Amino acid sequence: MTATVRAALWMIGAICAFTLMAIAGRAVSFELDTFEIMLFRSLLGIVIVVAIAKYAGTLQQINRQRLGLHAIRNLSHFAGQNLWFYAITVLPLAQVFALEFTTPIWAIFLAPLVLGERITKIGILGALIAFLGILVVTRPGAVPLSPGIFAAAGAAIGFALSALFTRRLTRTATITCILFYLTTMQAAFGLIAAGYDGDIALPSSATLPWLFVIGCAGLFAHFCLTKALSLAPASVVMPIDFVRLPVIAAVGVLLYAEPLDPLLLLGAALIFAGNYLNLTLGQRVNR
Repeated sequence: MTATVRAALWMIGAICAFTLMAIAGRAVSFELDTFEIMLFRSLLGIVIVVAIAKYAGTLQQINRQRLGLHAIRNLSHFAGQNLWFYAITVLPLAQVFALEFTTPIWAIFLAPLVLGERITKIGILGALIAFLGILVVTRPGAVPLSPGIFAAAGAAIGFALSALFTRRLTRTATITCILFYLTTMQAAFGLIAAGYDGDIALPSSATLPWLFVIGCAGLFAHFCLTKALSLAPASVVMPIDFVRLPVIAAVGVLLYAEPLDPLLLLGAALIFAGNYLNLTLGQRVNR
């Protein structure tokens, strides 16, 4: 089995995990708010990360270096994930996923600020194509811009910042260390945000299994994505990730009777084209 085929299989795992997380997020949203979801997801994540690290013998890799950068990275991800959990409850799932695919484009524009990298002409062209896709998906003027659309777009920005700060952290920190602070810091953020009013709803027996799915699926999805990128270049891996859109669109139709919007698929294709242009020609320019 070639490395590319193995990478594709890992990406299938990531697609399944992201889809499960969206379904589970909707299932618990009727009982828990987004801060409570993040709190319980992170508490479960701590148990999983520590157990795996202990089994793998990597607990000693956890240190207190660059705690400030860990905090900024996790605030970005915490904000993005909360906005994402809100967006999937008020928008069609395919629309949320389409807007989430703008994350690499936001990363292009934010990279000079976070990493000191320059923006190439190809990167700008790819961003413009993707922005055209955003206009097709949101259709400002023809369709009212709802809070859900802004939430989904904000989630993409939060994920882009998280990815850039993660890239900085990987220069000195291990995956175990990054995941440990991801779960512990976001548990603290969730506790503060969910408990500021002194009222934190506890999960019922009906929502507890869904929270377990959210916690496991989130970690597994990112693990699969990391494994895929370690086996094949991003220009091969990321187009496979685009399969998430028709999969989640089918889930929306079958489980939630959401309409299948051809313009949404067209806009998502433009967003994908902009990303793919930057992943291929843009990477060659940077060499």
